[in-house]
Amino acid sequence: MRIFITGASSGIGAGIATEFAKKGATLGLVGRNKEKLESFAKTLPNADRHVCYAIDVTNRDELIAAAKDFESRGPTDIVIANAGISIGVKTEYYEDLDVLERVYRTNVFAMASTFHPFIEPMRQRGGGHFVGIGSVAGIRGLPGTEAYCSSKAAVISYLESLRNDVRKYGIKVSTISPGFVRTPLTAKNPYKMPFILEADEFARRAVRAIEAQVSYRTIPWQMGLVGKLLRMLPNCVFDRAFANRGEKPRAKELEG
Repeated sequence: MRIFITGASSGIGAGIATEFAKKGATLGLVGRNKEKLESFAKTLPNADRHVCYAIDVTNRDELIAAAKDFESRGPTDIVIANAGISIGVKTEYYEDLDVLERVYRTNVFAMASTFHPFIEPMRQRGGGHFVGIGSVAGIRGLPGTEAYCSSKAAVISYLESLRNDVRKYGIKVSTISPGFVRTPLTAKNPYKMPFILEADEFARRAVRAIEAQVSYRTIPWQMGLVGKLLRMLPNCVFDRAFANRGEKPRAKELEG
């Protein structure tokens, strides 16, 4: 089995990569930090078989070149678009507009760039599997997360549309929607995170869902129930419930 995965050097991506490596998969690992990525790859089973691509996924041409290189080494079975960032954003601040754009370029546009180069070879083979990492945060917009929540809502909608576009080629598309997972992305969250999972436990559950080729899966399942409840709440009730919720730090605050 050959798997191409972005955001592979830490958090959810590293967990999923580790689980598949244990199952004997050959991995194409994408991450921004070359030293960190290569150090991680050396810890994996069959380390000499994996290929590292130290690139920023927002660089479309470099990402596509990496994907084509991995595909040229052998047919790719699964492509996992996992790379993502989460930073507090408020539209009232001019400097946050650039941050919002960066979040979208990473979370949404790079996902399409990740899948694009594999569609034609998978079409020719008559099959393949795309996996996109969404989030329960994409269900309703929460205070201070104008970039992250909206970008994940876009991801969920994009993956649904993609699924209906490529199924005629035999390509499966799965949306894996995490609740709270203990990673660097959630480390600075100043609010309670119910049903939080360790990254390795999330990865085990995610891999089972990927292997089952589910179209959509929320992990853990309890957060799926929370998500359904959030969808049902009238705006007035939702707004009141989250009015005093802590907010994710903005980029400027993190720099300070």
